[in-house]
Amino acid sequence: MHDPEEKRKSIVKILVTGASGLLGSSVVRKLLEDGHEVTTLQRRASGVAGARDIRGSVTEPAAVAEAMSGQNAVIHLAAKVSMAGDPSDFERVNIGGTEHVLREAKAAGVSRFVHISSPSVANSGDSLVGAPAGVANPAAARGEYARTKGHGELLALAADSAEFPVLVLRPHLMWGPGDTQLTERIIERARGGRMPILGSGAALVDTLYVSNAVDAILAALEAVTRVHGEALVVTNGQPRAIGEFVERLAKAGGAGRPKLRIPVAPALAAGAAVDAIWNLSEHDDEPPLTRFLAEQMSTAHWFDQRRTREVLQWEPAVSFEEGMAELARHYATR
Repeated sequence: MHDPEEKRKSIVKILVTGASGLLGSSVVRKLLEDGHEVTTLQRRASGVAGARDIRGSVTEPAAVAEAMSGQNAVIHLAAKVSMAGDPSDFERVNIGGTEHVLREAKAAGVSRFVHISSPSVANSGDSLVGAPAGVANPAAARGEYARTKGHGELLALAADSAEFPVLVLRPHLMWGPGDTQLTERIIERARGGRMPILGSGAALVDTLYVSNAVDAILAALEAVTRVHGEALVVTNGQPRAIGEFVERLAKAGGAGRPKLRIPVAPALAAGAAVDAIWNLSEHDDEPPLTRFLAEQMSTAHWFDQRRTREVLQWEPAVSFEEGMAELARHYATR
């Protein structure tokens, strides 16, 4: 465990890519609070006072080089995150962008590199019960996001060396106030009566409260000097039935308890059908269901956290119950 009063680091200049999202901006705020100089790189302003914003994309070598100049450490969060889309878009950002960031980081003499990945890179659709992180397997990954993030993770780990230590974190099902990727979508769909529970809803999943994710990333920035060249899944370490998790999120957000129940087999078939047709026309929103999403909502996926906590010397500060209470307070004041 880290004492906040002892966290005056030798690192003073840190680049965070993808800092306009909840996790990235929260990481930047915490780094600034700890006294670091922080540069951010993303297509729109990070919105964090005190950070030096570079507007651009990780797909643009010149922007990456400008942002990287003089940095001591990198937290690479930028990614194309979606359940559907043109495969080339995912490849440009999640693979090509990672290549640019790694190359420029090495050229700039960066001494610590934390790469943010996803447990989906090693998930082929089977249940995961107390599983280790596993090796990224893009060929078996479900969907373009997981496939390209898997390739990006492998690039990051291949770049690891004593002079350029790399540590990969895979936050799993992050949720909490301000999260639009998972929390807000579940609550909004529950309000509209469109949030299903698949099958019995009894499959166990582990999740990660947002402030715990931030703390784990900062712990990784310290840990990478001791242990590097591996990937760690990060969770609260408190598995819950997927049905309970969805219902608790919906309730915390002021939505009614989801009443829609769909058997697993038809959901998987429907998800596969959506996968086949969704990208045939233009869409501004996410598909209502994909095969990957149906698998995630009907199979167990929780992970052994012993190695993660050993390496990071970290434990979640906010429990599942405390996080749900905080989420309910957040929505009650909106």
